[in-house]
Amino acid sequence: MITVADRQTRHVSPEHRVYREAVVLGAAAYAILLQIAHPGVGRGVREHSDFAQRPVDRLRGTLVFVYGLMFGTAEEAERVSAIVRAIHKRVVGPGYDARDPDLQVWVAATLYACDMHVYELVCGPMAPKDKDEVYAGAAVFATSLGCPREYWPATRADFDRYWADMVASIEVDDTARAIARDLFHPAHPVVRALVRVQRFLAAGLLPPHVRDGFGLAWGPVQQRRFDRLLAVVRAVYPRLPPAVRTLPRDFYLRDMRKRASGSGRNRAARGHRRPIGGRG
Repeated sequence: MITVADRQTRHVSPEHRVYREAVVLGAAAYAILLQIAHPGVGRGVREHSDFAQRPVDRLRGTLVFVYGLMFGTAEEAERVSAIVRAIHKRVVGPGYDARDPDLQVWVAATLYACDMHVYELVCGPMAPKDKDEVYAGAAVFATSLGCPREYWPATRADFDRYWADMVASIEVDDTARAIARDLFHPAHPVVRALVRVQRFLAAGLLPPHVRDGFGLAWGPVQQRRFDRLLAVVRAVYPRLPPAVRTLPRDFYLRDMRKRASGSGRNRAARGHRRPIGGRG
């Protein structure tokens, strides 16, 4: 029997099938908390990022990076990668360097593992061959930043071992907890409501020892609410029109292209305003 989801995903590559879906944005806080639980990432974020004060802008930056790499042209993918690489050059301090391949692999790993987890929870398990293809494509989240390809675990089985070891080793420190407190208490009331949902989702998705490390309350009541929410989303989301399910991807790709086009016009205008005889 062909399901609605089957009809909507024909002729779409496995990696596009995952990363085009709006539902994987439910993994945003889940991935962020795992990222900052790594001491090197947490210190870099604490000292160099304002994402806790500007979560919408920082989310836009992450989504442009992901969508640009997955769905953009080769030129667009290189442009968004170059922007992030330029930013990372400045994220250096005692005990951390954003150009460290180990940190790059960990952040890329969360973008892959968390999104895949949420995708399969809602849309159902993927075939192993398709999961292998998604996994191979996810290496670009690290390699586009200059991480040598050999740092990305060679196979999905290798990745599963890496992921299990890394997650088991997490000990949430004061720096990560401070970032999470700021992240979950934004000033804007609309953003605050959205963040509250993300906080609940993250608490339900995180491994218990990581959730406890962040001080996220969880018990039978919260688990029942999470299970009911997941059941509703599973029933409704796969039946939504593709245009709805891909709305964030389409919006941020248009936004990326609009901004790039505007930057090009601005550069051209500045060039026309140069003084005669000025040096190029």
